[in-house]
Amino acid sequence: MNMETTENVIYLAGGCFWGIEQLMQSIPGVIDAQSGYANGSDETDANYPTVCTGKTGFRETVRVEYDPEQVSLDALLLAYFYVTDPTVKNRQGNDVGTQYQTGVYYTNDKAKETVERIAEIERSRSRSFKVEIGPLVNFYPAEEYHQDYLAKNPNGYCHIPLVEMKLFSSLRIDPGDYQKPAAEAIRDKLTSEQYRVTQQNGTERPFANEFWDQFEKGIYVDVVTGEPLFSSTDKFESGCGWPTFSKPIETPAVVELPDDSHGMHRTEVRSRSGDSHLGHVFTGDPESPNGVRYCINSASLRFVPYTKMEAEGYGYLLDLFEK
Repeated sequence: MNMETTENVIYLAGGCFWGIEQLMQSIPGVIDAQSGYANGSDETDANYPTVCTGKTGFRETVRVEYDPEQVSLDALLLAYFYVTDPTVKNRQGNDVGTQYQTGVYYTNDKAKETVERIAEIERSRSRSFKVEIGPLVNFYPAEEYHQDYLAKNPNGYCHIPLVEMKLFSSLRIDPGDYQKPAAEAIRDKLTSEQYRVTQQNGTERPFANEFWDQFEKGIYVDVVTGEPLFSSTDKFESGCGWPTFSKPIETPAVVELPDDSHGMHRTEVRSRSGDSHLGHVFTGDPESPNGVRYCINSASLRFVPYTKMEAEGYGYLLDLFEK
């Protein structure tokens, strides 16, 4: 193993390395993704048959080198967490064994800070958190037939659904541009109602909130981080009394979680980088053009009018209104 000296590199273990490798390769700004074995015994054991015994401590891992001018480490990590199940140990999908243990391994202090910050967010929204977070100990490239496996075998097995792979190939919203502030800064920034809703999972009154009946042209962003979430092009009239949208601007910009509070079975919606409580999503809604209703609290949102998007740094989303 050669010691890692490249600054913009992260090592991701997310079950079978074929899927994580292809996912990372699909993200613009990733320079290289290489499958291998990380944080195990020694080089003599770093081969597929030995690793599959489950006795080496190696994790199937992908070394990801990226250009920070094109994509942030935040974006890569949040994409990783989007396609992995952080609540299980030594497995992902149908793959079971110590080699399939999830993990994020860093090689420098700058990456460590980002990894730990994102891991804290993900840990807070998981019922249990089994992902290994720590420094890279060692890494050995896997055999050549494992490299670019899904490109060589398009119908090969992958535990990551193809539809999720495609989500990240054309994303424009980089969560690294909208990082969650410190807890004290959030409290100072928000009104008491905004804080209650976004940080304490509150719900505002229907028909008595800022945006429930507004249909001005523009986008709605996370009130905490400014990350773009919804567009007026997807907003529709609803009798529920809250702002309702048929879809987010980009699917991974919101996180959906099971919510069994108050004796109900619902799906909560939270913002990706800010982890703000937004509201809930429902299916089978007759008022929605696609049957999906994202029912969102106005207090979780800030509206940016179309005429101010360029000035406020959202010019890259103006073409949402050209359709």
